[in-house]
Amino acid sequence: MKRAHALLAAFALALSATAAVAQECKHRGDLDTLFCDENKDMVADAPKDKAKWKNPSTIVFTYTPVEDPAVYQKAFAPFTDYLGKCLDKKVVFYQVQSNAAEIEAMRSGRLHVGGFSTGPTAFAVNLAGAVPFAVKGTEKEFQGYNLIVVVKKASPYMKLADLKGKKLAHTSPSSNSGHMAPLALFPAEGLIPDKDYKILFSGKHDQSVMGVQSGDYDAAAVASDVFHRMGTRGQIKEDDFRVIYRSQKFPTSSFAHAHDLDPDLAKKMVKCFYDYRFTADMQKNFDGADRFFPVTFQKDWDVVRKVAEGSGEAFNRANYDKQSAKEAEAAAKKAAEAAKKP
Repeated sequence: MKRAHALLAAFALALSATAAVAQECKHRGDLDTLFCDENKDMVADAPKDKAKWKNPSTIVFTYTPVEDPAVYQKAFAPFTDYLGKCLDKKVVFYQVQSNAAEIEAMRSGRLHVGGFSTGPTAFAVNLAGAVPFAVKGTEKEFQGYNLIVVVKKASPYMKLADLKGKKLAHTSPSSNSGHMAPLALFPAEGLIPDKDYKILFSGKHDQSVMGVQSGDYDAAAVASDVFHRMGTRGQIKEDDFRVIYRSQKFPTSSFAHAHDLDPDLAKKMVKCFYDYRFTADMQKNFDGADRFFPVTFQKDWDVVRKVAEGSGEAFNRANYDKQSAKEAEAAAKKAAEAAKKP
């Protein structure tokens, strides 16, 4: 009985603390109740209590797992070495296996800065307090990509409507090009997801492309930059495929830091990113990008938010939990299928 009373008291205290935070925050917008946005720039403000500012001796960095995380750990090695020297801190690369794992890592305080895929960027902003500040690019513009639908070159499919009743792979529920954009854009092309075909989640863009190549899927909705990188690295021959659909341009993965970093550290970190110039190998790996180009979530992710609205999705906790459950279910199903193969 005493334990029950203690739990109730603790729960009441937590509720009152949450209510107090809510009363202190004059504007939150779409952000989770953990965060506040009083300057209305659509990202979380630094905590008002300076005691909550973080200035860790080791900076944890990662990059969106659109492909094998080990590929990116190697690709970003020259930059993480530089970042450590620029900040005079140790920098480690933390491999994450899913968008959900990356978002939860920042929300829990285990991740300080990282690259988030286009769609998951909005979830990271609203649910994890991520503050996007850069996208890979050149001196003139940030790097973008298109949603493309690829099929085998030898296949009979020439347009989206030809894929009715076929196996069309999406990547993961939180992906912009791999799921939300198809929901919003395909109907106008005569193909309605989950009506004209059953959505099959592959887990990652490269797995979708390889699935088309192996015959597991008839087609796949993927990001054009990932597809081209696979060709550059020799994982595939682009000429073995045909692109039957190409969307408007979207911003590619964002780089964002945690909202609760010491503002002086955050400012220095952002400058380190902006001052860095990619090595020749990095330029090759990232489609000619040679730097981190400045962006803001409010302005440069407007098209992504509109696509989400058009697909009936929202970057909130309820939808994130639903999509994470789908992502976990798809991963478990794929693992089970892989275990059955000889």
